[in-house]
Amino acid sequence: MGILNVTPDSFYDGGMYKNTSELLSQVYIMLKEGATFIDVGAYSSRPNAEDISENTELKRILPIIELILKEFPEALLSIDTFRSKIAKNCIEVGASIINDISGGKLDKNMLQTVANLQVPYIMMHMKGTPQNMQSQTGYDNLVKDILFYFSERIAAARAYGIVDIIIDPGFGFAKTTAHNYELLRQLEILKTLNLPILAGLSRKSMIYKPLKISAKEALNGTSVLNTIALQKGASILRVHDVKEAVECITLLELFKP
Repeated sequence: MGILNVTPDSFYDGGMYKNTSELLSQVYIMLKEGATFIDVGAYSSRPNAEDISENTELKRILPIIELILKEFPEALLSIDTFRSKIAKNCIEVGASIINDISGGKLDKNMLQTVANLQVPYIMMHMKGTPQNMQSQTGYDNLVKDILFYFSERIAAARAYGIVDIIIDPGFGFAKTTAHNYELLRQLEILKTLNLPILAGLSRKSMIYKPLKISAKEALNGTSVLNTIALQKGASILRVHDVKEAVECITLLELFKP
């Protein structure tokens, strides 16, 4: 899953695309390098990100969805949003998947909307909001708490009639660096939920802070952790750098007996 942020303030690629030509070029590169999905987001979910209005998010993302699908009609677009109105509008113009950082907890209409749209739903683990999540890092037992969270959210989604669910443990969301590595060490426990696992580790602070480098220098570390995530049961890698992620997947496939 290739990341395409159309926000001015995302932690790595915010404001990177100065015009539609540059944006479409990036989509072309990701698809050519082997991306199965392109994940488009217009609301930055980095810690302490600005809380923009629903209309601002819609005005940012809708023209981009239409632009990409006009140029690449076969592209499978995932929409990174926790708002049901954004989800509905984007699916109606041709997007394929909803990727919700809140698992339906920040918009009471999200689960019903996804059920009505009959599209796959990615639910992530997070506590609080992007604005306050880093102050909500207390857990009785991290992995057990996350399992309970998913059990409850999956049951809620199923009750609305959502069929295709993918889980994302939410590396970096309401978690310390130590939490992130504990979660990665025990990631295979989430396989007990019998759902595909998405790992979003790309260039995050859990990589660059321990190495005392920047997000721009964190590609090698990303590849290392992506490899571990795949070995621990991840089915989808959400990444900024598609070529390198595909290489991880290809070599690990050869490694299997």
